[in-house]
Amino acid sequence: MIKGDENDPKGLIFEAYRIDGITKSECRTIFLDWALSIPVERETGQALTALLKTYGKDHPDHPMTEVITEGLAGMSAPRRRGGWRSRPRN
Repeated sequence: MIKGDENDPKGLIFEAYRIDGITKSECRTIFLDWALSIPVERETGQALTALLKTYGKDHPDHPMTEVITEGLAGMSAPRRRGGWRSRPRN
């Protein structure tokens, strides 16, 4: 993995895997920064799948692997769509 590619533009995930003793909480913070840095046109699910392929097999117990896996699972969970549903007023 080269630091800074289409799946990790700033190299944040790359660096997270290099930090000894990093916590899951710290990984979540890095993950949020990563998510905000992904270009709009890049499919997030594809990027997460690629990151898991790159790092997950070599680092299955790393907290960042767990965070990425949770992020990918969260994308497939159904969410309510739509706006405010108004109720009839009395």
